[in-house]
Amino acid sequence: MVSAIVGGYVVPVDGDPIDGGTVLIEGGKIAAVGAEADVDVPEDAELIDASGSWVLPGFIDAHAHLGVHEEGEGWSGNDVNEMTDPNGARFRALDGIDPTETGFDDALAGGVTSAVIKPGSGNPIGGQTVGVKTWGRTALDMVFAERVSVKSALGENPKRVYGDKSQTPSTRLGVAAVLREAFTKARNYAAQREHARAEGKPFETDLTKEVLAKVLDGELYWDQHVHRADDMVTAIRLADEFGYRLVINHGTEGHLIADLLAEREVPVILGPLFTTRSKVELRNRTLRSAGILARAGVKIAITTDHPVIPINFLVYQAALAVKDGLDPETALRSLTVNPAEMLGLDDRVGSLTPGLDADVVIWSGDPLDVMNRAMRVFVRGRQVYHFDEASGEGVVAPRRYRES
Repeated sequence: MVSAIVGGYVVPVDGDPIDGGTVLIEGGKIAAVGAEADVDVPEDAELIDASGSWVLPGFIDAHAHLGVHEEGEGWSGNDVNEMTDPNGARFRALDGIDPTETGFDDALAGGVTSAVIKPGSGNPIGGQTVGVKTWGRTALDMVFAERVSVKSALGENPKRVYGDKSQTPSTRLGVAAVLREAFTKARNYAAQREHARAEGKPFETDLTKEVLAKVLDGELYWDQHVHRADDMVTAIRLADEFGYRLVINHGTEGHLIADLLAEREVPVILGPLFTTRSKVELRNRTLRSAGILARAGVKIAITTDHPVIPINFLVYQAALAVKDGLDPETALRSLTVNPAEMLGLDDRVGSLTPGLDADVVIWSGDPLDVMNRAMRVFVRGRQVYHFDEASGEGVVAPRRYRES
């Protein structure tokens, strides 16, 4: 199936905007992007008129709990934290995702077509994250990056969880010690595994250490939940010590050490940006942080931490960050190219670039204007959402099996 979105104001994000541009889609991928005269549209292609609209890549929420922390379901739908083992590297968020959770529909309404689903922050090491599309019948349909990173937490959350149990870790010292011990054991395990292979001897696999060995080898990113500036410095020291690829998540006080983060080229998944100061770590939360970090040279992505902030509010956070000093172009990059690049997903998503997944959103106008909305959403080239102007409601393509 070949289709072409024509006549819109095309914003590839990783390239200059094209007024009256064309996005050609074939086989679920972007085949070409350019001015109308420069794109050869086959005669049998389905034409999708985007005149008077903006055309952008689908947004990415790089830190969400969609499907593993279901809204309004209480304990039954809360599978975000397995708080029984401080080292949960073997746990996988993928195993807890319910694709029928209402948050996935909300994501489409907000133009969000991809999300990195993460375990929670109750453990020092929470588990493995997964990249999913926000539309699909099952997790098998939705996954496009089965293993992206490992979620870890510093600060208040793990020390509270295990302190309440009167076990290690109950302090920041204990949390850092758990991480050091886990990585030291994983490093020793990897050496023993390679020695056994070289000798042709059997070796018993340890699922937890295998995952951390992949972090040490650079195969998986290290997603570090952290709010306070001093905890971010601890995160940097641990990354220096063990050599893994660090990505700061939340980064509430990142603006206080923006120069250091820029110097060390540590990216920040920032947010949620409008939430209450519900704990001490959030006392310095400010909407100005995005602009401060970006001007210092830090690569930023913006997150809702859904369900902390509803995922369809992702673009509103970016708009308010622009109001408080973030450059509009950087704001759009923080929802698209930047999260894709900082988690190694830019070969699939993040821009309107030939060869990438055809995750495309037609907006009524500039998405950073809160009066505009996502009108049509395509995931892998298939329209999965449209806004029905007659009823004033969004319509999502059915996710459930129906007999013909």
